[in-house]
Formats: sequence, structure tokens, C-alpha cells
Amino acid sequence: MGPVFPHLHLITGGQDPLAAVAAAVAAASRLGATDRLAIQVRVEDHVTDRDAYELADAVLELCRPHGVLCLVNDRLHVALAVGADGGHVGAADLPVAAARRVLGSSAMLGATCRDADAARAARRAGASYLGVGPAFATTTKTGLPDPLGVDAIGVVAAAVPDTPIVAIGGVTAKNAAGLRAAGAAAVAVVGAIMNATDPLRATEELLEAVA
Repeated sequence: MGPVFPHLHLITGGQDPLAAVAAAVAAASRLGATDRLAIQVRVEDHVTDRDAYELADAVLELCRPHGVLCLVNDRLHVALAVGADGGHVGAADLPVAAARRVLGSSAMLGATCRDADAARAARRAGASYLGVGPAFATTTKTGLPDPLGVDAIGVVAAAVPDTPIVAIGGVTAKNAAGLRAAGAAAVAVVGAIMNATDPLRATEELLEAVA
């Protein structure tokens, strides 16, 4: 992943994810910040493995020339198949220890958690970083628990000081800096870039906010 843990994680979604990813990578390149951007390929449950593979492969082709970290959420076999840098597992996916066995020791592995105990457990099981949220209210994903808020994100970060925390859920360029100040190593977004009128500019604003 390079010497810097990426401060901004873009999770795919929306109607034209490849166009948004291309714009995000271009923005990071323009700012000289490709080491601070990561792309997480996430698809809905109904999407076939073939389509997930083709999307992940196309995203990886955009990332590789610029050294942008590329992860695949949930579908670890797809991550392995395309040669991604790693994956991310949620609460309903493989346990972290099992995911680590699947991906191997050198891959980046993220795990979703909401409190300090879960964060410590995920770290012990082999997580490289922890996705914590939702930080704020969001409409991107349904069925989520209540927002944690900035202070709770900080509590989780303090519990695992040697493991990067990625705050997710309702993150914007306006509130991202506050999450970083609370202890989050990074923020993750979907709609703030994927649904933006100008995803290149939106990425630049977020990268500047979390620098």
C-alpha cells in the first residue's frame, strides 16, 4: 500500500462507477496524491460473480498505472481472481480470520466494526484496517444502525491505535476533517463522489479535506 495509508477510500456504486473511478484517479494524480486514494469495488448482492469480476478488473486497470490501492468488498474470490490488493469483509461475510486465510498474509484486509471490543477482536483476527460507521446518517445503504457520531469514531480509534480506522457513512468534504481530527486515519465515501455532478472536483475537495 506504500508508506501512507490512503486517507480517502472511494466505494463504487451509482450508474457509471467506472467514469467516477477514472475521475477520482485523475484528481488524485493531478494533486500528486495517488498514494492517498483507495478504490473499493462493491456490488449489490444480486450482481453475478461474472459482472463483479468484470467491474473489478476494469477498476484495477484504472488503478494500477497510478499505484492506487484497489480492494474488493465481500467477494474475496473476485479479489483473488483479478489480483486486487486485498478485500474488505462486513459483519455478514466471512469471519476476519477466515478472510485472512483466503487472502493470504500480505494482502490488505479491512473489516467492519462499530465499537472498541469488535475493533480489538478484528485486529487480533488479522484485519489490516477497520471500517467504522455509519459516522453520520446516510441514504446510500439501507438497513444501517444509528449513526455513531464523531466522538464514538474517536473512541474506536483510540482503542486500536496501531490499526487504521476508516470512518464511513454520510461523509462529505465538510465533515471529513473532523473525523480525521477525532482519530480516523481515513474516510470512505460512495455518494459524495459517485453521485457528484463533477466527481473529479468532488474527489479533489475530499482529498484536500483529509490531507
